[in-house]
Amino acid sequence: MLSAGIGLRDPWPADEPRFNLVARQMWESGQYLITYRGVELYSDKPPMYMWLQVASYALTGSWRVAFLLPSLLAAIGTIALLHDLARRLWSRRSAWWASAMLLLTLQFCFQAKRAQIDAALMLMMMVSLYGLLRHLLCGPNWRWYAIGWLAAGVATITKGVGFLTLLILLPYGWARWRGWSGITALGWRDWRWLTGPLCFVIAVCAWLLPMLQATYGSGDPALIAYADDLLFRQTAERYVDSWHHEEPFYYYLGVIPAMWLPASLLLPWLLPAWRRRWRRGDARIWIPLLWALMVVVFFSFSPGKRDVYIMPALPMVMLAAAPLFAGLWRIRGAQRLAGITALLLSGILFLVGAWALLGEPSFALRRAPYLDGRDSELWWLALTSGALGLAACAWYRWRRGLLAYGALMVVFWALIYGWWGPAIINGVSSARTVMENARTLVGPQITLGLVAWQEQNLLQAVPPATNFGFERFDWGEQWIRAQAWLREDPAHRRIFIRDGIVDECLDLERVLDAGISNQRRWWIVPEQALIPGCVTVPEK
Repeated sequence: MLSAGIGLRDPWPADEPRFNLVARQMWESGQYLITYRGVELYSDKPPMYMWLQVASYALTGSWRVAFLLPSLLAAIGTIALLHDLARRLWSRRSAWWASAMLLLTLQFCFQAKRAQIDAALMLMMMVSLYGLLRHLLCGPNWRWYAIGWLAAGVATITKGVGFLTLLILLPYGWARWRGWSGITALGWRDWRWLTGPLCFVIAVCAWLLPMLQATYGSGDPALIAYADDLLFRQTAERYVDSWHHEEPFYYYLGVIPAMWLPASLLLPWLLPAWRRRWRRGDARIWIPLLWALMVVVFFSFSPGKRDVYIMPALPMVMLAAAPLFAGLWRIRGAQRLAGITALLLSGILFLVGAWALLGEPSFALRRAPYLDGRDSELWWLALTSGALGLAACAWYRWRRGLLAYGALMVVFWALIYGWWGPAIINGVSSARTVMENARTLVGPQITLGLVAWQEQNLLQAVPPATNFGFERFDWGEQWIRAQAWLREDPAHRRIFIRDGIVDECLDLERVLDAGISNQRRWWIVPEQALIPGCVTVPEK
């Protein structure tokens, strides 16, 4: 399920082309401390995740494999750590249930097959939680305690919220005070408690100190602004006053039932079972669960929310439910819910595919221009997958609804998202087709200057190519700089720009059409296509 299709596609938006572009520029330039996107500094994230992609490329020699490999290994590592921890706390049977439920979870599989930072962050936070819980619930084990803090530091320099794993000490202290069962009795005055914060500081400083020296120590205003944005605006300011992805406080109440299927189907039975364990004072269940609740509450207070923000809480919820899964899935109603869910999802896939192939629905007509003539293959894919899911539902029926759901997930992640899907949409989703078309149209000696570009355009551009900034210069400034650049050597230069930006200043009969990618059409502009005296300031 997780590895199907790796190496068969290029990075797709959102986020994947950006991280891979930064990693490739890092590899090509040899500059591993300060990150760049095109000609601009990239300060949205620390370089840890890009280092992982570079390391994967050094091992495999293929960017198509390397950009997805960190997420794949992170998912496998998270499952392995959850399995081992559940086995130590409960039993081998509970461990297999927890691992299987995590593997079948919609959000987990999606991130495992995406080259975004969140799967790697989840693994690093899981390593931290594993180390801390080995000490707090299975200990004492001061070595794992130190590793837990060290991993929390690595998670923090991967993405600023990595420090949240340390909050698990709060429910542990509360459980100690309440006298709950299942915890390790540790002396609060033991000096070895101090080794944890020391390991955290060492991990953070391993990146922070060289970065501070390279930025603030340089006296370069651009590098100082890079450090300010990375350390302050992208962390505390982004949490308190987010500038995008604004959602209401209760946003995650809708995310959890949908994205944490199929375990979320058990909530009507899990909640009473957890309440009974609360009354018994079972710390093995409630310390992980309280930490997961704190993570959800923490992100709920921020105005900017994405469903993936709470994914690190998912393995801890599975750990808290591990000893209950076997019994709850024997309940007929739970199996029926899983079967109904599988039936609905399969039916939707089948009907959408059949409708698009047999009729001309508006959704299919809207998508057709953006699929490079392969739209019928996409609908056959939906039809086939839906049919396989319906066959699984008929085979397993209501008494084994979870197996029907599991079979559908294998079909979806292996067939749709793994092997067949990328072959259909990779060219248009990754911008590979458009950038290859552009190179074919202009020839090998022409330099393309990218304006109003996306990361996938520069990533897939066939050299020679250049750009005029990304965020530092808005589209208007990019356009002004690109025109001056084009007029310096019109015989060997062309502008590459999306349509609708400066069309009023172009003779559209003289531009070349490079095609469509990511639902945008792209032009190649020679000097002859520029309308003299036309002035426009496109807005981003």
